[in-house]
Amino acid sequence: MTKAVIFFDGVCNLCNSSVQLIIKRDKKEAFLFASLQSDYAKKNLPANLNNEAELQSIVLLEGDQLKVKSTAALTIAKRLSGLWPLLYVFIVVPKFIRDFVYDLIARNRYNWFGKKDQCMIPSKQLQSRFLD
Repeated sequence: MTKAVIFFDGVCNLCNSSVQLIIKRDKKEAFLFASLQSDYAKKNLPANLNNEAELQSIVLLEGDQLKVKSTAALTIAKRLSGLWPLLYVFIVVPKFIRDFVYDLIARNRYNWFGKKDQCMIPSKQLQSRFLD
């Protein structure tokens, strides 16, 4: 099975913390990671995702399927260990409601959680899971 790629905002503290949580709970190592600011993202995401509005979103690439915002987050949670898959029950909430909440958090994430000057640099043990 091909590993799914999670694209995240590399300078966002909330996003980086989320990536760390996913790494700890991804026992099957099903996910690879790339920042939305990376060359890998520029080369592998459709051009319409490379605008400022889409940089406010987590993007999950599974094979040829792209998922963004709340759908991406819930799909990722479903594949983690522990109680995280229980969050997938919220997939029944209409997408426009889920994405409204997601967008509210995304718009305020730098104010609430802070921002880094540069993307996270993975440790030697994790480098193979990060795409440039």
